[in-house]
Amino acid sequence: MRDKWSSRATFILGAVGSAVGLGNAWRFPGLAAKYGGGTFLFVYIIAMLLIGIPLLMAEISIGRKTMQGAPGSMRALSKKAEGIGWISVGNGIAISIYYAVVFAWVILMFFLSYKFAGFTGDTAAASSLWADTIKTSWTTGFTEGANSLIVWPVFLCLVVAWASCWYCIRNGTSSVSKVVKYTVSLPVICLVILAVRGFTLPNAMDGIAKLFIPDWSALGNSMIWADAFGQCFYSLSCAMAIMFAYGSFLKKDSNIALDATIIAVLDFCISLLSSVVMFTTMAGVGMLDNMSASGIATAFIIYPQAIVLLTGIPWVNSLFAYVFYFCLVTLAVDSMFSIVEGTSTAFSDKFHWDKKKTTLIFCAVEFVLGFVFINSAGVAFLDIQDYFINAYPILICGALEAIAIGWITKPDKVLYQINRNTNGYKMPKAWFVTSIKFITPVILFGLVIWNLISLITGSGKGIYGAGDGYSVAANAIFGWAIVLFCLFLGVIIRIVIKQKEKKGFKEDNIEWDQIPDEAE
Repeated sequence: MRDKWSSRATFILGAVGSAVGLGNAWRFPGLAAKYGGGTFLFVYIIAMLLIGIPLLMAEISIGRKTMQGAPGSMRALSKKAEGIGWISVGNGIAISIYYAVVFAWVILMFFLSYKFAGFTGDTAAASSLWADTIKTSWTTGFTEGANSLIVWPVFLCLVVAWASCWYCIRNGTSSVSKVVKYTVSLPVICLVILAVRGFTLPNAMDGIAKLFIPDWSALGNSMIWADAFGQCFYSLSCAMAIMFAYGSFLKKDSNIALDATIIAVLDFCISLLSSVVMFTTMAGVGMLDNMSASGIATAFIIYPQAIVLLTGIPWVNSLFAYVFYFCLVTLAVDSMFSIVEGTSTAFSDKFHWDKKKTTLIFCAVEFVLGFVFINSAGVAFLDIQDYFINAYPILICGALEAIAIGWITKPDKVLYQINRNTNGYKMPKAWFVTSIKFITPVILFGLVIWNLISLITGSGKGIYGAGDGYSVAANAIFGWAIVLFCLFLGVIIRIVIKQKEKKGFKEDNIEWDQIPDEAE
């Protein structure tokens, strides 16, 4: 018997928890600052309407219909499309390995928050706390000569991160349903507290003005469109195998049209709340122009400087640091376990493995693989992998999903599943079909081509890949090799299946038109 969400509310909370992550808390505000505040918000809303909500609805509804993870869901549409599902699984695996390390850094900063009391007014000490603790050489941009020794404080925090992840999903939807009530509500409460505090700071309204007043001239910057669409796509957890899995745990009477819209809107609202916190705080300490589109720089270098300038009272600054990093911890945990849940579900469905054992094995293996990111060059390696994953396989997967839904399978079949249980709010056919068949593939493939052109011309992250300061070997291993792994994971799985079939293994043959709509 397949797991089911205990209620509609727990599904929405689980999906919102997956969608709302560290990117909402620090990268979204950084991009808003970079591209004229309200102008970026305007473009992001367009991105959410054109590709975010339609693709999110599609993934959830297909998972609900097939009751399978991403590969099984895509296979039900067409056997030729199963490989697309495995690309999303590969994306999830690659992301969860390094996301856990970022989670570990957040945990580390939470434990180190007491030190902010001694740094009051000392921005240099505050900005170097993280780098000095994890012993990173990231600020130089080079990856040669990395210290191969594990940084033990980060290792211990990585243990905590993966143990937390496993604990949250150890019993599937049963344990997830209990956890998301807190991991979604607590960061919102923390953000509200920080926002209220931000409004009491001097010059806070200057920050609000910068956030909400558009600079329409920024619309002429082509990069605002690329970053806004990329942030929207990544933020909603599409093309990572998550929403197929979460959709497969839904009951037959789920109102996907409304629920998916609620998820997308809540995700945007929490991003907006995070931006209010960031803009008012940075304005209050006179650092409004210091915000960075880099999430890592903002969270671990720039924000610590702001914390020690908040007040002249050491314990107040330390308390603020604890609340801020606790907020990030709660944001990180549900995003992380949702990724692992999506990937482990795909394998347990395909190979008929025990779900609990599969989850434990995934957590253990990915924990070990994460060791490469906790040495002195770990941040550089992470920067490379993060760039390549977001620049290529995630966008390619989303575009291929849209093509499979819009051209291989008639989109009307998926749209019926989206609107099947609603008599009120529905996804309009013109909106869904136009987005899935035309807008999503064109925009996402366009972004991939854009990234490749920037790579070739050297106008983007560098001619070798994720930065000229990184070695060719590092770009090859943590960049191009990871891209190939994601894109060809389906081929690897197909070879494994052929070998297992010789020993009597039979894979499920699920066809869309043969699945009754009333199936549980």
